[in-house]
Amino acid sequence: MDLDILDVSIFDGHSVLPANRISIRDGIITDIGTGEAAEPAARTISAAGALVTPGFVDAHVHTTFGGQESLACDVSGADGLDATLTAIRDYLAADADAANAHAADSWVTGGGWSMADFPGGAPRARLLDELGTQRPIILLSADHHSAWVNSRAMAIAGLDASTPTPAGGVIEKDEAGSPAGCLHESAIDIISAHVPPATDAAIATGLLAGQSYLHSLGVTAWMDAIVGDYSGHRSPFDAYVGAAESGDLRAEVVGSLWWPRDVEDIDVQVAELVERRRTEGSFRTTSVKFMLDGIVESRTAAMSTEYSCACGGFGTSYFTREHLHRSFEALDAAGFDIHCHAIGDAAVKAALDAFEAIGRGPDDNDQTGSGPRPDARHHIAHVQVVDPVDVPRFKTLGVTANLQALWACRDQQMIDLNIPYLGDERTAWLYPFKSFAEAGTHLAMGSDWPVSTADPWQAIHVAVNRTHPDGGDPAPLLPEQAIDLTTALRAYTSGSAHLLRSSANGAIRIGGVANLALASTNPFDDDPSGLVDVRTVLTVAGGRIVFDETGTDCTTGTAATTGTAAPTSHTKIPATHAERQS
Repeated sequence: MDLDILDVSIFDGHSVLPANRISIRDGIITDIGTGEAAEPAARTISAAGALVTPGFVDAHVHTTFGGQESLACDVSGADGLDATLTAIRDYLAADADAANAHAADSWVTGGGWSMADFPGGAPRARLLDELGTQRPIILLSADHHSAWVNSRAMAIAGLDASTPTPAGGVIEKDEAGSPAGCLHESAIDIISAHVPPATDAAIATGLLAGQSYLHSLGVTAWMDAIVGDYSGHRSPFDAYVGAAESGDLRAEVVGSLWWPRDVEDIDVQVAELVERRRTEGSFRTTSVKFMLDGIVESRTAAMSTEYSCACGGFGTSYFTREHLHRSFEALDAAGFDIHCHAIGDAAVKAALDAFEAIGRGPDDNDQTGSGPRPDARHHIAHVQVVDPVDVPRFKTLGVTANLQALWACRDQQMIDLNIPYLGDERTAWLYPFKSFAEAGTHLAMGSDWPVSTADPWQAIHVAVNRTHPDGGDPAPLLPEQAIDLTTALRAYTSGSAHLLRSSANGAIRIGGVANLALASTNPFDDDPSGLVDVRTVLTVAGGRIVFDETGTDCTTGTAATTGTAAPTSHTKIPATHAERQS
């Protein structure tokens, strides 16, 4: 690909450069300068002052899971209960011909429903039963920590009032004490164990669908946060390997190998992960994922003090202190990077304690360890509720705070299912982005798609404004914890690339392979409240154009066999999203 982008503002992953042109030849950035190139490329884009950044690096995403669900019964775009039921009804009607002859045995899968649409965050089976289908249904919530099922699915699984609740799970019950149709955390497996596993072809198709979606948003690299069997999804490991070998994977990906919740022999588990470690190529598996707790909405996030609601409780911690300390020690010694899901303050503290204990002898339980190895890329994702005393420990231990910034606003789930459960003190601890930045913590950013949109600009809007137009309350959530645009962009580009150990992504530099995203405008010139309207119009990944809405065909002209120059095409991108849509 040969391309010149002119009249463009350039953020190189760290700061805005004093230049207005990027020249790409054969997929490599050959020059960053001003004015037109001495020898113009076959294609030129006039950016009208818009911003180009390194391709976004999503540090926490579930690409294959999201891609598969987008091709199934996807209700993530529905707004409210009525719209959700309509989406399911429409899917059932459209899928009737695709279902096999024994429709009653053909499972309906998918998800994306919002807990905020149901009292207490728990939908009921009768709502699905009333749709009239005899097919079993299991739909995962947008956050993938809950499942909504119908009576047919519960009957197939033998789920009734006598079914014991599994460790770390919750079975919602009706007034009579019978399962109501909503399962949380490990209880999901009661149903998902009966769902036919996805085929290799379906997983591969889901991966490509997810990749296409991420490319359309300017994402050129990501960390897949679960590479393993989880919540009814088969591991995408083989799909990634196949796509990398065939060339269909047009992004740089690090897969976080799943650490199961039932591990008994830590040394054996580490040895198995070493066997699956890939350290070269477009798909690498140098990270290991621990899910330390659940979520606030179902009161399964691990807390140091009881929840403020009448139900109380401290949430769920999936691993003992001893297990975390021993497993973190073993994985760090084996050269893995550790990727933690931690929502509650107790989970964050437990992760930091385990990182701090690395290098401590078995008989030195009251002593601080030497900490992680110097070149580690350990990180804690989500960091929703963080005790202020733990904020400086991230910097001290070299642990990255991996932010899912879109959630740091007063959306309906925050209003209904978080703040009332947390109480005033813990609400003041929510998403301490500015405190992390001021403490010198290394920051990365990710989306957790399909939990929420993978659009980096939506997350950046909330990081900077602490509010979102689609939120239930426009008042900013702890505005003192907002970060500036430069800090947010660094986190979503060079900061996340650091976690992936990437040399190809996270920066715009001469001699580097072109991985970049061109925005519809220059947000540095606009009011921060307009960040929500910024869109990606061009994505270049691995030196190739993989998404183009600049207004012309993305095919680059080729020189004739006589050696004459190829014709130059000129494109001027629209200044606003509205103009682009017109």
